Amino acid sequence: MGVFAKKTVRDVAVQGKTVLLRVDFNVKMQNGVISDDTRVRAALPTINYLLEREAALIIVSHLGRPKGVADSKYTLKPVAVRLQQLLKRPVLFAQDCLGTVTQKQAAALAEGQVLMLENLRFHEGEEKNDAIFAEQLAGLADIYVNDAFGMVHRAHASTVGITDYLPAYTGFLLESELISLSKALDGRERPVVAIIGGAKVTDKIAIIENLLDKVDKLLIGGGMANTFLAAMGYNMQGSPVEEDRLAWAKELMMSPAALKLILPVDVVAAQEFAPEATHHCVDPQNMPTGWLALDIGPDTSRIFEKEIENARTIIWNGPVGVFEIEAFAAGTRTLAIAVAESGAFSVVGGGDSIAALNQAGVAEQISFISTGGGAMLKFLEGKKLPGIEAIVHSKR
Repeated sequence: MGVFAKKTVRDVAVQGKTVLLRVDFNVKMQNGVISDDTRVRAALPTINYLLEREAALIIVSHLGRPKGVADSKYTLKPVAVRLQQLLKRPVLFAQDCLGTVTQKQAAALAEGQVLMLENLRFHEGEEKNDAIFAEQLAGLADIYVNDAFGMVHRAHASTVGITDYLPAYTGFLLESELISLSKALDGRERPVVAIIGGAKVTDKIAIIENLLDKVDKLLIGGGMANTFLAAMGYNMQGSPVEEDRLAWAKELMMSPAALKLILPVDVVAAQEFAPEATHHCVDPQNMPTGWLALDIGPDTSRIFEKEIENARTIIWNGPVGVFEIEAFAAGTRTLAIAVAESGAFSVVGGGDSIAALNQAGVAEQISFISTGGGAMLKFLEGKKLPGIEAIVHSKR
């Protein structure tokens, strides 16, 4: 990417230097055991690149939301153990990310050694982008590399403040995220089809408005479709409808951009939100009073599939039904398979969307899977990302 001329990890000599690498190791944990190490694996190319070039490597991350207080529930120790297994070399662990002991550990690091620091969010200064915290963190290293795409939409000390004190560069994961998302939005491979789902339209308003200028078709599903259907005058009283967004939805559907919108023509409705609930496929115009729309119906799936088959570029964020329950998983599964088999350049992001790909067994057929849900959403909104801006404009 042009904006990153001389700003990637390839453009800095790291031999004999101590590199502080910001990663996103905010992994899923169950009883202190990692249940999904995808984010750890995603950082390996950058980690190995730095180690092969004989850098001394300090790895920093957050985990969960400890709110500025040390909490063993959110320790990164299990992540350090997993990283050691993947790297097949020792990973030292610091009990804190700051302090005299940590400083001594950092200073003692030899070329090719790895030190992981304890959770950044055990200190309030991290999320507050505190200058003193950032300066102390920077004091541990000679060079800063950000490979945490999932955090670049946050102006924190380890993503923004630290760039005031160290030369700053992007890692391979962060670079690939930006290249792939930019490619999906640049309109070079048309038609461009976006699939936007999820529970609330409020969460996706800015995305919808931005994407309508860039895509050829925008497929709307999931709980957020209820608000659009209610705006069309259908009886969606049993389903969650955002009353304060009805006017916005009506205005959008009366605009020229409405020609790009494709909404469900049938839904799988149920009497209640439960796996065993009575359910059947209905036209939204004939929704039984009090029933909930929990998935797109087969006719909608076929319409969506046709658009996906014709696409050259596909962007997907958010499931189109309650795919965690088998009775309401068909729509999302069908789309996952259609996207995977489309042959188009496909970018998928968001935890639920990725889980749906894995559930359908097609994740490996997707062109690019984004590791940063919130950051991807901000990018799709057309917003500037603080962590990226900090690197681009860093004067060191």
